[in-house]
Amino acid sequence: MTTTTSGRATAAVRTGVGLSVASMLCVQLGLAASVGLVDQLGSDGVACLRLVWAGALLLVIVRPRRSDYSARGFRAAALLGVVTAGVTLLFMEAVARLPLGTASALEFLGPLGVAVARGRGGHRLWPALAAVGVVLLTEPWSGAVDPVGVAFALGAALCWAGYILLTQHVGDEVEGIHGLAVSMPVAGLVSALVAGPALVERLTPELLLIGLGLAVLLPVVPFTLELLALRRLTTAAFGTLMSLEPAIALVVGLVALQQVPGATAVLGIALVVTAGIGAQRSGARVPVDATVEAVR
Repeated sequence: MTTTTSGRATAAVRTGVGLSVASMLCVQLGLAASVGLVDQLGSDGVACLRLVWAGALLLVIVRPRRSDYSARGFRAAALLGVVTAGVTLLFMEAVARLPLGTASALEFLGPLGVAVARGRGGHRLWPALAAVGVVLLTEPWSGAVDPVGVAFALGAALCWAGYILLTQHVGDEVEGIHGLAVSMPVAGLVSALVAGPALVERLTPELLLIGLGLAVLLPVVPFTLELLALRRLTTAAFGTLMSLEPAIALVVGLVALQQVPGATAVLGIALVVTAGIGAQRSGARVPVDATVEAVR
C-alpha cells in the first residue's frame, strides 16, 4: 500500500508540473500576442479587456449557482478575484516605471516568499536556487530604480503570493472550475473600475473580438491549469515552478520576437530548471484534510 501511495503521489507531482509549465507557456504566448494591443489600448487597458472577457466567458461556460458554493468558498473565490486583478494591474504599473527585468525580479519575491515559508528542511534550497536564477535571467542591476515603480512591483508580489495561497484554498473548497466562475468576474469588475473609463473610448468592434481571443489564451486557460496544478502540488513546489516563467519567456522571445539570450541568461535558465527538477522531486501535496487549515 505504501508503494501504491508513493506511486500516486509521484504521478500527481508530474501532472502538476506539466500543468504548471503549460500554464506559463500560455501566459507568455498571450503576452507576445498582446504587443499590438498594448500600443492601442495601453497595458492596463489590455489587462482589463482580457479580465472582463474572461469573466464573461466563465460565467457562460460554468453557469454557477449559489448552491455550488459554501459561504467560505464563495468569499475565498471573490477575494481571489481581487488579488488576481491586483497582481495584473499593479505589475503593469510597475513595468511602466521600471525595466521589465527589474519589475519581474521584484514581483517574483511573492511566490518565492510562499515557497520559502511553506517548504520544509532541504526543500528551501530550491527557492534559493531559483531566486539566483531569476536574478541572472532578469539582470535587475542593469536599470535605474524608480521608488514608485518598486512599490507597485512589491504590491504585485504581495498579490501574487496571496493568489497562490488563495487558489489552492479555493481549489480545496470549490468543486471543479466553479471557483474561477466567481474570481474571474470579480477580477474583471475590479479592473473595469480602474481602467474601464479610459478603455471604453478606445475600443472598436475589431479590438473587442481580438480581446476575446486573447482572454482565452490569457488568462482563462492558464488560470484553469494553475488551479488544477495546485491540487497536486504544495505551495512551495508551485511557487518554485513559477520561477521557470522568465526562462519560458526567453524561449518565447527567441522564437516569436528573435530575442537572443546572453550567457548570463543561459546560466539563469540552468539554475531555475535545476530548481524546478528539485521541486518536482519533493513537491507532492499532503492530503487535503491536513492542509486546509494551514493554507488559511
